[in-house]
Amino acid sequence: MKKLNLSRRGFIKATGLASGGLVLGFNWTGCTPEGIPAEIAKVVLEPNAYIKILSDGMVTIMSPVPEIGQNIKTAIPMIVAEELDVSWDNVSVEQAPLAPDLYERQSAGGSQAVRQLWTSVRSAGAAGRRMLLEAAAREWKVPVEELTTSEGVINHKNSGNSVGYGDIATKAGDIEVPEEVTLKDPKDFKIIGTSPKNVDIFDIVEGKPLFGMDMKKEGTVIAMITHPPAFGMKPKSVDDSAARAIPGIKDVFTITAFPEDIETGWSRNNAFPELVVVTGESTWNVMKAKKALKIEWETVTSGENTIDHVETMESQISGKMTDPDRIDGDPEAAFKKAAKVIERTYSAPFLPHNTMEPMNFYANVTGDKVEFEGPTQTPQRLRDTTAKIMGIPEENITINILRAGGGFGRRLYGHYGVEAAMISKKINAPVRLVYTREDDMTQGTYRPDYRVRYKAGIDENNNLIALTVNGTGTDGGPVVSNRFPAGAIDNYAAKNHKLESNISTGAWRAPRSNFIAGAEQSFLDEVAEACGKDPIDFRLELFERSKNNPVGENNDYDADRFIVLLNLIKEKCDWGNEAEGVSRGISAYYCHNSYIAQVIDVEMKDKKPVLKKAWCAVDCGIVISKNGATNQVEGGILDGIGHAMYGNITFNDGVIDQQNFDKYRLIRHEEAPQAIETFFVDNGIDPTGLGEPAMPPVPGALANALYRATGQRLYHQPFILEMEKKDIELG
Repeated sequence: MKKLNLSRRGFIKATGLASGGLVLGFNWTGCTPEGIPAEIAKVVLEPNAYIKILSDGMVTIMSPVPEIGQNIKTAIPMIVAEELDVSWDNVSVEQAPLAPDLYERQSAGGSQAVRQLWTSVRSAGAAGRRMLLEAAAREWKVPVEELTTSEGVINHKNSGNSVGYGDIATKAGDIEVPEEVTLKDPKDFKIIGTSPKNVDIFDIVEGKPLFGMDMKKEGTVIAMITHPPAFGMKPKSVDDSAARAIPGIKDVFTITAFPEDIETGWSRNNAFPELVVVTGESTWNVMKAKKALKIEWETVTSGENTIDHVETMESQISGKMTDPDRIDGDPEAAFKKAAKVIERTYSAPFLPHNTMEPMNFYANVTGDKVEFEGPTQTPQRLRDTTAKIMGIPEENITINILRAGGGFGRRLYGHYGVEAAMISKKINAPVRLVYTREDDMTQGTYRPDYRVRYKAGIDENNNLIALTVNGTGTDGGPVVSNRFPAGAIDNYAAKNHKLESNISTGAWRAPRSNFIAGAEQSFLDEVAEACGKDPIDFRLELFERSKNNPVGENNDYDADRFIVLLNLIKEKCDWGNEAEGVSRGISAYYCHNSYIAQVIDVEMKDKKPVLKKAWCAVDCGIVISKNGATNQVEGGILDGIGHAMYGNITFNDGVIDQQNFDKYRLIRHEEAPQAIETFFVDNGIDPTGLGEPAMPPVPGALANALYRATGQRLYHQPFILEMEKKDIELG
């Protein structure tokens, strides 16, 4: 059992509900439980949870974090309900609007929500349970220590008394916040670790309005935007006569969504600040009018050409590394003494996010007030940005958060919400801004393109004695210098470069790791082969070194957890005993505080690679929802395979070549693994991230399996293009 001290001043109580129930709000500040790293203590221990216990015993739990498909709207309430000790069958969940005074963390990104809210939302549930216990103890005139709870019922064994939470809730209004709460021992969990259905699943299946694209409000005007066709351009003149002639069109005008003199922080996405807007009565008519516009564009800066871009990146990582971000030993001297030296370059292109639901947002500006409603990963950032740009007090901006049809980092940036607000102010009416797929794919929020060069030195005894990694990327390189294999090699160096470009980029599922994990794990496989060692045994050997005799002090991983993970997947997939004709690849990586190992089995059939099975071992601490966690892993595997094999964005003079799915290749059903099996390490550690870390290792496992199936190493994504260039038969 874990005891935590709570803050009285942050506790909010409200009684007198129409339903006759009690509302319990929580604001924990100043708590520093053991085991929470000091650098995250402030964030982790200052969120709020909001519980409504109704007189009929039903409990409504507000979920503050935006739901983008990661199952957080189910997971966070599960944690609260666990410590409150209610039956999950008696719980309903509501998405909380933006309320920074009540909820400290209302953002979806970085796979941090469960990790950062774990202790605070448990405390919220436990405190609510304690207050109800004290109310019952006072009513029955017995010591509170004699009372127990189970699924929303308080019991007193000695007297045989029992009462439901709903019946005692109205008598708990004057109970003070407890100075200390006791959290459950994980072995006593009844809800955490189970697999309840997604709380929205029936509404999703029945097609009920949950998403921004479902939004329908009386008097709302539909708006669409047209931005320049190429980076480095802006509108010069607009002939809107044909557009205005289309029935139902209300107006055509231009806006400057992000003035140059206003700095709005990382949530600003400013590739195309000057936009042409069309407004009208229906989406279809506005789309027709948008296509009828005749716009003359002018060039402000030169556009980008992907070929030139690659040449610049190659020049950055070529030659001798200077001023490394980290250096251990003397890699250059070790290379000179090495019996073998392997040097390989890996690359990946720009990628769009391609969420199922394109960007959209509702805004209604009336005087100095803004009402927002829509899908966003960072509602508070949207509010802050809007306040700065429009000069409206933050407290006058409300945001109702809707379920998002995908995020993957794309909805971290509030530009589409700001645009909706500016359009609403311009036409003095509520607006629903809708992006077409082409608008979304060409707007300019891309996964950066990356390029990295690895170099390894192997001695005459087939031991790895030196390794360097030199990387670059648009707006920043992918290398994480203190991550494995740092700490496992005597002579090691890492360096990141940055490429300036007018192609704007943003966070894309598992930033940086989504590329560097696959490159690193592919290279380590090639090094293992050169050393004559089994790929898993080679990795375990390195982890044993970093565990028992680490090099350096700032190694950003736990070697023990890696060792457990690799041994688990080795056992589960029966490594080394794959079926005849099956080729197998391994990959393991740490990011977003979690450890993932993956194996992919490939079989060549009719000169075509068929993905027979994917195996995944996961160490993400305590698993909240087993089904939800498994779904995250399976989605990450499919995402990683699809983008590594097929995803590609190219530019010519700043114009994107792939503007819709007719030219942008996604994974197809027949190309997915025929089976995926997932195993979780049960170590009792507090939960860590899972939405992002399941994806990065996949390209490495896939490339390693394809090498064994074809005899050809793959270095450049998308693999489909490299395989075609190398004349690897795909059928």
